[in-house]
Amino acid sequence: MTPRGTDWSLALLVALGLATGLSTWFAGSRESAWVFAAHAALGVALALVLVWKLRRVWPRIVAASRWDGRTGMGLAALLVVAAALGSGVAWSSGANVAFGGMSLLGWHVVLGLALGGLGLAHARARTRPLRAVDARDRRQLLAAAGVSAAAVTAWALQRPTQRALGLAGAHRRFTGSYATGSFAGDDFPVTSWVADRPRVLDAAAYRLRVRGAVDRPGALSVADLDRGDELVATLDCTGGFASTQRWRGVRLGRLLDEAGVANSGAHVRVVSHTGYRWSFALADARDLLLATHVGDEPLTHGHGAPCRLVVPGHRGFQWVKWVTRVEVHPDADLGAAASTVWSSLTPEGRGR
Repeated sequence: MTPRGTDWSLALLVALGLATGLSTWFAGSRESAWVFAAHAALGVALALVLVWKLRRVWPRIVAASRWDGRTGMGLAALLVVAAALGSGVAWSSGANVAFGGMSLLGWHVVLGLALGGLGLAHARARTRPLRAVDARDRRQLLAAAGVSAAAVTAWALQRPTQRALGLAGAHRRFTGSYATGSFAGDDFPVTSWVADRPRVLDAAAYRLRVRGAVDRPGALSVADLDRGDELVATLDCTGGFASTQRWRGVRLGRLLDEAGVANSGAHVRVVSHTGYRWSFALADARDLLLATHVGDEPLTHGHGAPCRLVVPGHRGFQWVKWVTRVEVHPDADLGAAASTVWSSLTPEGRGR
């Protein structure tokens, strides 16, 4: 690879790795497993191209006299990419550990975001404009094909190798999460997307309000929500655990039919006591469950009592906890993603 071809390849791989990494947060079904495969293969490709880069710049790294004002940023980017790749390999191989309040997978995400900033800033400062020879030269194309083939092969051999070596990573889900506390009732990890920590809600005084573009707005107690509807679904947290449970409560479609969705209604917004919320197309929302029980046990506060949303095939941050409102709207909720961050700063999110 030419120096320019190497630099532009690294920048492209970092950008694609960041894009696919963020996309995994929204990929919870088997149909979207390709996103995780692409992310893993891109990581291998990044490591291989980095070898080309280091062969070229290593003499400049070891000779401090050749350093300039941009060397520090380059070394920082090198350390971050090594830590990001290393944490990803370790987690996928079975290092299901946590420190500093986050799982190793969580640190992989943080390092990936840092790499996106540092690596792309370094590339912008160092990389020169791409020439035709850097992209269309036969040797460049062969090198790119070789790296791609090696990356896909490494991804394909990953699980068989882990099984042969008896590594725990062979048993993780396609999302990278490890099974924890499945079918154990309320005994599975308690997490929040950012830092929501509301006070315990009074079950006797609790009411779920259904409103918006409906003909018959209403308010339902916990007893009103325990209709016996059941759903077996896997809560797959982006923090790295997955727990399959039998959830009980009421299907959201039932409540919507009872409320009478107006002709203008097209999207359903599910809102937490903290202000956290997520929005679903009306047709998709009908199949979701508002759960009051997990297994045969009532939900505990940490798991969203009195009522939480169950969203099969979606990652855990869309399973809204402490649900207090269901709203029908004509349009999708463009502010839902932002609410998952600022809800932790609201008085309710802080437990007041």
